[in-house]
Amino acid sequence: MSELLFETTGGIATITLNRPDSGNAFTTEMLEAWERALRECIRDDAIRAVVLTGAGRIFCSGGDVKRMAKNAAGGQTAWERGQYLVDHVHRIPLTLQELDKPYIVAVNGAATGAGMDMALMGDLRFAAQSARFAESYIKVGFVAGDGGAWMLPRLVGTPKALEMLWLGDFVGAEEAERIGLVNKMVPDDQLMAHTMAVAERLANGPTVAIRLMKRMVRQGAQSSFPEALTYAAACVGVVSGTEDYREATAAFAEKRKPAFKGR
Repeated sequence: MSELLFETTGGIATITLNRPDSGNAFTTEMLEAWERALRECIRDDAIRAVVLTGAGRIFCSGGDVKRMAKNAAGGQTAWERGQYLVDHVHRIPLTLQELDKPYIVAVNGAATGAGMDMALMGDLRFAAQSARFAESYIKVGFVAGDGGAWMLPRLVGTPKALEMLWLGDFVGAEEAERIGLVNKMVPDDQLMAHTMAVAERLANGPTVAIRLMKRMVRQGAQSSFPEALTYAAACVGVVSGTEDYREATAAFAEKRKPAFKGR
């Protein structure tokens, strides 16, 4: 059975981490398939929203600790350990930087270590009530090697991020929602229905405007306010020439629901 499942329907691509017996821990094969799936989402204009989740009762336990211990005992050098991250694990966050479509993470269970950090990479995160989160690297004497130490403070603030990174304790779904780690906590049996409803709403929306909004938010986080305004003006120029913009303004005037075409 494939370690990663990828399917598309109705403009929505769903990526499922599929090693439930191993807590959906990463393997090289899974990471490579994950990157290929993301590349397809970038390339295919028929895909307008992407959903990530995990199979079974765990979202993702991150790196395979048994493999890491074996590599350490086998004399793997510091260079080789770092290069594995660059060649495989880092490919996911770097590829996601190229994805300007909505990327929604449905956290169906425990998300620990790099598994939690992969959840943080979503534009939106919804958590099952039974989900829980832990930056568990410290438990094995390790550090966040995939961008978690960069992303987490931006979501929850530096003191809370350091608390999670230094102590490695679990944060439940309710607390995760309170501190802004996830957008919303929902009952376990409603997680995928809620997530897919949001994905469907986005997939059926004005695609160009949605993609430009994501680009604007990213650009704004790394630029001055005047630069952000300049970029916003350029985006307005682009979106005002789309069919969806003309349809939306006509629908507003006619007091009806717009029928977007994604162009």
